[in-house]
Amino acid sequence: MNSPHPQNPAGRDDNTVICSAKGCRTAAVWVLAWNNPKLHTPERRKTWLACEEHREHLSQFLGVRGFLKDVVTLAEWEAAAGR
Repeated sequence: MNSPHPQNPAGRDDNTVICSAKGCRTAAVWVLAWNNPKLHTPERRKTWLACEEHREHLSQFLGVRGFLKDVVTLAEWEAAAGR
């Protein structure tokens, strides 16, 4: 069967950001900002993206390790970055 979007079978816009949870292909709506204090300077922020379903799970994963610094909506994150 031929898909109208061979590289993007779900037909998503190429600018859609996807949840970082393993195996999830849902559009992300949350940004989880984190850093590993053993590897990163205090001001450095790495990010994971999360859909509504995986926000809590990913937040807990980072939180128990002391890595989670902030959780904001993708719209807020992009606005702060000037996008």
